[in-house]
Amino acid sequence: MIVHGDSSLTYGIQNCWNRCFTQEDPRYTEFFFRNLFQPDWGYAVVENDQVVSTLCRIPHDFVFNGRILKTSMIVGVATLPEARKQGYMHQLMNTVLDACEHAELITLIQAYDLQLYLPFGFQVLYERSFYTLDRDDVQRTNNVGCVYDPPALDLLKCYSAYISRFNGFYARDLDYFVSYKKEIAAEGGKVIGYYGQDHQIQAYCTMLLDRQKADVEEIIYLDSLSLIKMINAALQERNTITINVSKAENLSLLFPRAPREDRGSTLVRLNNPELYSRLFNTKVETVQEAFALSEKPLNLSEHF
Repeated sequence: MIVHGDSSLTYGIQNCWNRCFTQEDPRYTEFFFRNLFQPDWGYAVVENDQVVSTLCRIPHDFVFNGRILKTSMIVGVATLPEARKQGYMHQLMNTVLDACEHAELITLIQAYDLQLYLPFGFQVLYERSFYTLDRDDVQRTNNVGCVYDPPALDLLKCYSAYISRFNGFYARDLDYFVSYKKEIAAEGGKVIGYYGQDHQIQAYCTMLLDRQKADVEEIIYLDSLSLIKMINAALQERNTITINVSKAENLSLLFPRAPREDRGSTLVRLNNPELYSRLFNTKVETVQEAFALSEKPLNLSEHF
C-alpha cells in the first residue's frame, strides 16, 4: 500500500534512508528529518506496518529565463534490501510522476544511479565538475578579508550576484541560508566568507572536514581573486580539498594540473511539452529542446 503525507511514517522513512544510504553522513540525515522534513514530502510503500520503500518529493521555485516555475525535486529513493526486486520503486515513481504531471511543467531528480530513471522519462541535464586540489595547484594568497561564519544575509547577497550569471536554478531566500548554516554546523563543517576592500562580501564557501581532506560543498565567488582566496582558506583547513562547480565554470583554466572529473548530477523530466511551448512561445518536445532555450549556462547546485 502506498501512503502519502502521513507523519507517523517519518521514523520509518528515516530508518529506510539510514539502511540504504550508508555512504551519507548520519549527521546530515538526522538534521534533515529533525529540521527540514515535512510529512507531505514523503511517499512510502508500507507492508506489515513497515516502510519498505520510499521517496521524497520536495517542492521548489525554479528560475528559468526570467520566469519562476513551480517544480519539485525527487530525492531519497530507497527500498530496503530485503524488499527489492518486487516493483515497489516503480509503483512509487509512477504514483509521484502522475501527481507531478498535474502540477508542474518540469520535475527533477537526484540519485546515485542516474541511469535508473531514464525509463521514467528523465534525462541527465546538469553536469558538475569535481576537482581535487592541493597546495601545489593553487597560487598562495594571504587571508586578509577572510572570516568564519559570515551572516546569512551576506551569503544571500553574494549568491544572488553570482547566480545572476546562470540559468535554471532554485530561488533562494534568507531562510534558506539560515537553515543551510545550521546544516553545515550540524555536520561539523565550516562556512568561510571573503570581504573585499569595500567591505562587501565577494565569496563564500561551505566545507565538511574529515581527517584527510576538506570537501567544499559549495563555493560561490564574484571574481577569480575571490575564488583563489576561498580555496586558500580551505587549504588552511586541510592540505587536500575537493570542490565541485557547474561544468560551465571550467576551473581547469585556473588550475590546469588539478585532477578533474565531470559527472551527471541532476535529471529533468518535461511533463507537459505543449504547455511549456506555449509559455515560452516556441515548439519543444524534449528536455534537451526545452533547456536549449536557456539564455545563460545552467547551474543547479542544490542536493535536495
